[in-house]
This record gives sequence, structure tokens and C-alpha cells, in this order.
Amino acid sequence: MAQVESFTLDHTKVKAPYVRLIAKEQGTKGDVIANYDLRFVQPNEKEIPTGALHTLEHLLADLLRDRIDGIIDISPFGCRTGFHLITWGVYSPTVIAKVLTEVLNKIVDDIEFEDVQGVTEKECGNYRDHSLYGAKEYAKLVLESGISDDPFERHVVK
Repeated sequence: MAQVESFTLDHTKVKAPYVRLIAKEQGTKGDVIANYDLRFVQPNEKEIPTGALHTLEHLLADLLRDRIDGIIDISPFGCRTGFHLITWGVYSPTVIAKVLTEVLNKIVDDIEFEDVQGVTEKECGNYRDHSLYGAKEYAKLVLESGISDDPFERHVVK
């Protein structure tokens, strides 16, 4: 049975919010992909409500792509505490944390609902389950705490 990396992480030891490089893998032709843990809230203490998480997913998918080359996917964790970010190539957690901070500030300060892509019945598989208000509130919580580039020790990136 294959070992799932997430199940080997001691969720009682991490200190959210943080960015963690989960893995980097090289394909047979030399291409490298990286998988990051963008943890917004402390595991087993808080979870992001689905409407807020869903809207954050749409906003991050759009806004991070404007700032980071090679994004393959951003998708929420089932536990609703953060997101996977998958990229072509490897960025340091510090770089990702800085960009994520910039994007969360934009969400809090500048985004209106009409700015959120993919929220109609035609574009989204659960278009009724969005909350820009909730997305902004969780973005504020993450920004107030600061984003660390280390999951176990608070090293807030400025």
C-alpha cells in the first residue's frame, strides 16, 4: 500500500498559517512538479466553511496564476483547512508565502463579487455555495496571523 504523505504529517505539531513544500517530483523527461501545502487555519481546531473555501478556491485559481508561472492546480483540502498548490517547477515556500500574502490583501481590499470568476450555474458545479464575505474574513484571519514559510516554527514572511 502506498504511503500518502499527508497522512505522515503530524497535524498536531504544525502551526498555521504556513506554506510547506510537500514534494517535488521529476518526470521521465526531466520536468519537475511541486506540491505545496497552503495551510490557512490550524488543523483540528478550525475549518473554513464550504462557501468561503469555494470562493477562495476560485479567487486563488485566478489571482495566483497572474503572479506565479506554471500553476497546474489549486484545490482545497477535504479537511477544509487550506489548499494544495501544484506547479511546474519549484518555488521556495518564502516566495509562495509572499505571493499568497499579496493575493490575500487584494482579496480583502479590492475584490467585489463580480470579480470572482466561474460562479454561474454554467461555469461551476456548485454555484450556489459561494461566500465572498466569508472568503474575505478568512483572508483577513490569515493576514492577521501572518504566513510562515515553516510549518513547525513561526517564521512569518514579510
